[in-house]
Amino acid sequence: MLEDVKKVLDLVRPALQADGGDVELVEVTEDGVVKVKLVGACGHCPMSTMTLKMGIERTLKEKVPGVKEVVSVQ
Repeated sequence: MLEDVKKVLDLVRPALQADGGDVELVEVTEDGVVKVKLVGACGHCPMSTMTLKMGIERTLKEKVPGVKEVVSVQ
């Protein structure tokens, strides 16, 4: 699952970078929780929660079986 998550993050990364931000993978737990860190402009953007849930989480759930949730860590 880890490699699949990395591949999907590489797909969404250009959109984040276009807005001056990025996402770093921190951990994928055995129970399907993906922990990421939003950096750059994404780290303090008021829309970061929407980006995380509606963008990154939705895409990961669609493309990687077993992903249950995506959470942001500091």
